[in-house]
Amino acid sequence: MIVRACLFLAIIISGLALRGFGLGLGLPALIVKYGGSLLWATMIFFLVAMAAPSLSRRNIALISTGIAICVELFRLVHAPWLDAFRLTLPGALLLGRIFSAWDMLAYGAGIGLGVGLDRFAISIVTNVAREAPHSPS
Repeated sequence: MIVRACLFLAIIISGLALRGFGLGLGLPALIVKYGGSLLWATMIFFLVAMAAPSLSRRNIALISTGIAICVELFRLVHAPWLDAFRLTLPGALLLGRIFSAWDMLAYGAGIGLGVGLDRFAISIVTNVAREAPHSPS
């Protein structure tokens, strides 16, 4: 659980840094925009993984995909109060502003990244725990 929480926080920091400083560092706008979307979906993967740790990675990925698609489709819904919230920083980060089918491709890649990172991180922790010397009882 702590490994997933650390990855979750690292992904949030990376996403905020990419969106906040990416253009200023000379990164192409497409990398900043879709890289942020990719990291957002990776964050959703780890959020679901922490909320339901007993689920398989496959089920975590499926639930995360459903959430990401619903959030993207929700961008097609417009109400004055909702559009006003989307103009705030929290609204833009949580819900986004404009529907883009390309975002769904980035979400798929981000969830795939989450599956890979989770598998890699958990295997490292498992190997370290297995190789740690056991104290005599």
